[in-house]
Amino acid sequence: MTTPPPQGNPFAQGQQQPYGQPQGQAPYPPQGGFPQQAGQPGFPPPGTPVPPQPQGRKVSFKLIKNVVIVLIVAGVAIGGYISSRDDANTASVGDCMHRGSTDDNNPDLEVVECSNAKAQYEVLAKIEGSFLTETLASSKCEAEAKDFQYTYTESGDGKDFLLCLKDYK
Repeated sequence: MTTPPPQGNPFAQGQQQPYGQPQGQAPYPPQGGFPQQAGQPGFPPPGTPVPPQPQGRKVSFKLIKNVVIVLIVAGVAIGGYISSRDDANTASVGDCMHRGSTDDNNPDLEVVECSNAKAQYEVLAKIEGSFLTETLASSKCEAEAKDFQYTYTESGDGKDFLLCLKDYK
């Protein structure tokens, strides 16, 4: 009768090696794939400690605050632009106007559709330039639009002009 070779963990120290293996040698080659080689990309030299992974950038309160401020400033600028699109400086001949204030020094004229119930005046002429007196403005409107009733001058915003207006029927 024959006895089978002894069984057991071939990697355990101090235990009997499998049949046919000399004492002190490992029965199998080490596991783990290819050995690391110094100087290869992605592999640190042997014995070098691995550096810690860089942490992701944390969003700070200061960054959030600055983004919110930029958004608010942009919103105000866009809102100002949109609200100024119907100011008197955008008026042209044939447009209808609405007076938003009873103050003669600042009537707050705005362009409206002529079909709108707010339409009060019609623009007969728009003349570029500065007109310092009411007499000078009236004489310019007489030359450009004979049946005008009102003058409106604007200056100081970089573009001086005169509007010759009449009541819209």
